[in-house]
Amino acid sequence: MPLRLPASPAQSLLRKMIAAGLRAADPYHALLDAVSLEGHSLRVRRRSYDLATYERVIAVGAGKASARMAQALERVLGARLEGGLVVVKTGHRVPTKRITVVEAGHPVPDRAGLRAADQLRRLVHDLTPRDLVMVLLSGGASSLLPAPVPGVTLADKQHTTRLLLRSGATIQEVNAVRKHLSLLKGGGLAKSTKATVATLILSDVIGDDLGSIGSGPTAPDPTTYGDAVAVLQRFSIWRAVPATVRHHLMRGCRGGVPETLKPGSRRLRRVQHEIIGNNGGMLGAVTRVAREAGFRTVLLSTAVTGEAREAAKQLACLARPIAMGTGLLRRPSCVVAGGETTVTVTGRGKGGRAQEFAAAAAFDIAGLPRVWLAAIGTDGTDGPTDVAGAVVSGETVARAKKIGVNLKSALRRHDTYPALKALRCHIRTGPTGTNVNDLYLLLLP
Repeated sequence: MPLRLPASPAQSLLRKMIAAGLRAADPYHALLDAVSLEGHSLRVRRRSYDLATYERVIAVGAGKASARMAQALERVLGARLEGGLVVVKTGHRVPTKRITVVEAGHPVPDRAGLRAADQLRRLVHDLTPRDLVMVLLSGGASSLLPAPVPGVTLADKQHTTRLLLRSGATIQEVNAVRKHLSLLKGGGLAKSTKATVATLILSDVIGDDLGSIGSGPTAPDPTTYGDAVAVLQRFSIWRAVPATVRHHLMRGCRGGVPETLKPGSRRLRRVQHEIIGNNGGMLGAVTRVAREAGFRTVLLSTAVTGEAREAAKQLACLARPIAMGTGLLRRPSCVVAGGETTVTVTGRGKGGRAQEFAAAAAFDIAGLPRVWLAAIGTDGTDGPTDVAGAVVSGETVARAKKIGVNLKSALRRHDTYPALKALRCHIRTGPTGTNVNDLYLLLLP
């Protein structure tokens, strides 16, 4: 996997830290650490499944990391695995032997995802109580498995998704709506099959809430149709979503269509979940590299959330007292954080939350000597762009003025990609095959 960062005195250490984090988040090795086969006994951490009691074992799933997870499961199960289907973001396919890998659109669902979701539903629907289905789930699954409820079209879901993504809603709020427009989300996949379900999860959600990861296709959903309506109203897009969406949600509020799978459902007795990796494991690996390099390193216990530019100020403000020698931390220092911010888009600019975070932080560290801040999406694609994120320094704002790049205007228009490209600030990894939220680094050698 190529890892290209802007040239700077901090480049070598930043590369080592980011590389260590991505290795720790690798879904292939995470699955091999969690799953093993001894004779007929399939062990998933402390749980075991006697494969002699199952007629078929198949794998289904979706998410940016699901193809790498599929590769690992094939290695564990070998010929005992009958086959399966996983859906990944376009460009994230890897070779597999028994499990079919399909590419589809993300973050806005497309027809490839619609066809794959229909194929997956038919596959699990035909299973019996004497079958075992391994569900391989990671971030991105919500968009990759569009299965609209009757009366709602793919175009309706696409328009609703775009409005939600631009609204500034959190991923939990977005998913509350998506679950109630889907046949698979909110426990819909678990309801679609009679088989025993073992869901292996690479979490991209802080706190590992099962209902939020990939919109919880096999997990109980505590949200309601009323919650979904409230989200659309809260962000002033209720009247902007298609009439079919409003009609379905209101029918649900009146009890005219079934709710999503709820906690305590009998169906959950045959469903188990196992988190095999998350943001915390990645952050731990990054922190160890910084400390081994001799840096006084702080790992923030609170996840970075909220609007990207506001969250950037909170992290960047830690730099000045360290740089001036007035804070509790002294050079060489490093602050490590993880999380997932949002961007309320008001224009047609090109960028992503990591690039917006870095561009905003550049103003708060402007003029500080030997200070670098990096923001990176661990899946390797920040928003609808071909970069993972960006690195800025105390010199970035001055350099922007010198070469005629209006960074403040770019931020205002949410058009950070071309500005950061001109400044040669981008981090490039290509598709990483994983997805465990974003990584933020503040470095003061």
